[in-house]
Amino acid sequence: MDSQNSQTLNFPTTSRAHLRPLGVSIDDSLFTETKNTQKRKLSQKRKTLLSGSFSIGGHLSPWPRYISDQTILHNRKPCSDDYRKRAGSLQQPLGTTKPRYLEQLENYLRKELLLLDLSTDSAQELRLQPYREIFEFFIEDFKTYKPLLSSIKNAYEVMLAHQREKIRALEPLKAKLITVNENCNERILAMRAEERDEISTLKKEKMNLLKLIDKKNEEKISLQTETLVGPPSTHPSAVVMSCPETAPTTEPSPQQVTKLRKNLAEEYLHYLSERDARKILIADLNELRYQREDMSLAQSPGVWGEDPVKLTVALKMARQDLTRTQMELNTMKANFGDVVPRRDFEMQEKTLKELQEQLESLRDDYEEVRKEHEMLLQLHMSTLKERDQFYSELQEIQRTSTPRPDWSKCEDVVAGGRDRWHMLAEGKNSDQLVDVLLEEIGEGLLREKDFFPGLGYGESIPPFLRFDGTVENKKPTKKEVVKLLKDAWKERMTEEQKEKFPDFFFSFLERHFGPGDAMAWAYTIFEYIKLFHTNEVMSQFYAVLMGKRKESVYIKQKETIAQLLKEMTNVDSQNEGLLTMEQLSAVLKSTFPLKKDERIQELMEAGGWHPSSSNADLLNYRMLFMEDEEGQSVPFVQKLWEQYMVEKDEYLNELKQELGLELNEEVTLPKVREALMNIDPSLDKQTLNHYLRQAFQLPMTEMPEEGEEREEGTVTQLQTALEQLQMSDIRRMGPREQEPAS
Repeated sequence: MDSQNSQTLNFPTTSRAHLRPLGVSIDDSLFTETKNTQKRKLSQKRKTLLSGSFSIGGHLSPWPRYISDQTILHNRKPCSDDYRKRAGSLQQPLGTTKPRYLEQLENYLRKELLLLDLSTDSAQELRLQPYREIFEFFIEDFKTYKPLLSSIKNAYEVMLAHQREKIRALEPLKAKLITVNENCNERILAMRAEERDEISTLKKEKMNLLKLIDKKNEEKISLQTETLVGPPSTHPSAVVMSCPETAPTTEPSPQQVTKLRKNLAEEYLHYLSERDARKILIADLNELRYQREDMSLAQSPGVWGEDPVKLTVALKMARQDLTRTQMELNTMKANFGDVVPRRDFEMQEKTLKELQEQLESLRDDYEEVRKEHEMLLQLHMSTLKERDQFYSELQEIQRTSTPRPDWSKCEDVVAGGRDRWHMLAEGKNSDQLVDVLLEEIGEGLLREKDFFPGLGYGESIPPFLRFDGTVENKKPTKKEVVKLLKDAWKERMTEEQKEKFPDFFFSFLERHFGPGDAMAWAYTIFEYIKLFHTNEVMSQFYAVLMGKRKESVYIKQKETIAQLLKEMTNVDSQNEGLLTMEQLSAVLKSTFPLKKDERIQELMEAGGWHPSSSNADLLNYRMLFMEDEEGQSVPFVQKLWEQYMVEKDEYLNELKQELGLELNEEVTLPKVREALMNIDPSLDKQTLNHYLRQAFQLPMTEMPEEGEEREEGTVTQLQTALEQLQMSDIRRMGPREQEPAS
């Protein structure tokens, strides 16, 4: 522009932004919406660019017309070293500085180019965006030329879109071409590999033939040496063509000469045929290689050089022919599907007769085989019974014949001699015998001690053992300790349980032995119950005293045994103390309705039932609940306790699987509540809340009700919850799935 107030040319006001080339169709609504969005973004950027006091209106400078030796913007990367050197070397002369608007556009373009990530696949598309925005700024600021510039921009945009569509359409063809090229290369490599194999085979065969020729030559020379005197001739036919004048005085016999000539003629014919065969084989091999090369060269342009349109039309016509042929085939099948030629019918009739004869013979064979099979089944069943019997015998032999220590050596060591050792070792395996032996040794060591060292007043020390100094060893017998523990349990079960069990234990000792001897008896009893693991009374008292098991477990077990004894007494109408095996089974099933039949049978076997026993056999049920002087129960009560612990482990495993968490993960109270109800739907609300309080160690007053907000905040580790439940008295209240109502 030559002046600041340039004349406004009378261009048409209708924009040509909507003009499009032929063959390109664009959705008007989408185009308009995209254009409006771009306009809004460009308007915001333009406001940011022109946020200062500078305005283009009426202030355009004629700077480019007077500076012909400088360029507005070099076609170089803004961040390159060449650009920096050139920018530093160019100094604007005084009075000819660039317009502020041009400097702002150049700075904006340089900044946008520096911010681009040119390492991606769409780097060229990203590089074009800043130039597109600069051009939009020009279009918006030059109102007079806006229609013309907009039409130019739109024409380029449409052409770019058209070229993108063409490139996108050619991508599948490019991938297909690459795949075809790879397949051709693979076939060429395979053919070359086959040729190399054939060539190597022929070379080996050639070497073998050459070795054979050398061997034959050596044989021929050796024969000549044997038959002729003098230096042999090097030519194969030297024997035959030798002149009489040069022959030695001693000539070979005619039979030898004839034989040599015959052998020589045969070898000559053999080598001649081998040479001809080799030449023919080489010629065939070369011909085959040339044919393969010609085929590979002739196939590539012919297959992929076809016109795609022509191939599409051919495919369409082939599909139409296939459809028509299928229709004709279906018509023929429908019209002549039931027609059978007479010759085929007679052949089939003949085949049928043969098959019927074969069937009759096969039926006879089948009857014989079936009878043999029944005999074999009977033999198999008897063999299975023998196998099971032998296997049980083998298990028994393996159990009893494993290398074991000679436990009879302990008879002289254990107090009480042979009789007491036999009583202690009866029915126990090697592991249990080791425990018994350790207890006997430990008991002897305890009796040798006169005093126990005090453990101090640390927080980890139980309250009933907190003492400094030495404590006297009261040296009671095992029976006295068991009797004392039973008295403690009786007193604990009769009083109101207001204090903790360790505090109650020490108070019990103070009441029985006085405050002065209570600490000595506490240390003595603690050492005894810690030592005797095999004694039920001591081991259970130790677990409750050390907090490894809740006392409710012991109390519930005693109540269960008492209830079972009561049920048996009620069935014994004559009060004779005897029950039949059938009555015992009925009482066990009614008392333990959730136990499986296998465990009921285990209890009956522990009570004295055997597979050979009948249901009418009588059993003294009161003997099932007897204890010896040291508090040891009979096998029936021990089996009840073992089954209780196994059922508790199974119950907790089902709970863990229902939760679906790892042991180190945290679990919330609502999730445990839901899991317990899923595995045991018969749980009542009171029992369920009791289990939850035990798992999360919550007092009754702090236990949140179902649906309260603080339920989600009650969290503990899954392993901790399971350990707390393992210490508590938990058992299944009903089957996992409710029985359908009949």
